[in-house]
Amino acid sequence: MFKDNVGVIRLPFKRKSRGRAKGGKGSSGAVQCASCGGLVPRDKAKKVTKKISFVDYALAKELRQKGTYIAVPSDTKYYCISCAVHRGVVKVRAENERHIRTRPGRRY
Repeated sequence: MFKDNVGVIRLPFKRKSRGRAKGGKGSSGAVQCASCGGLVPRDKAKKVTKKISFVDYALAKELRQKGTYIAVPSDTKYYCISCAVHRGVVKVRAENERHIRTRPGRRY
């Protein structure tokens, strides 16, 4: 516990953002975790977007050569922090690397 210059006792916190991305916006909406079903604030949840192909890869390649447009819908899921760590969406980093805010590179 810390006392600030007014004499109010404040608890220490682990992250500057307290694990959220809302800033000073007030409350944010809740989303449901795709794994455990728990309600998580939208700015705290980890968003995973994956493209789904309904057509087999070899067939899609052949159709594209003929000039066909193939729609590829995307599937968006939200995970709470504990489920994101368990599924490997977010990696646990060493204590000195936790403040590095670079995004991982794209895979394609």
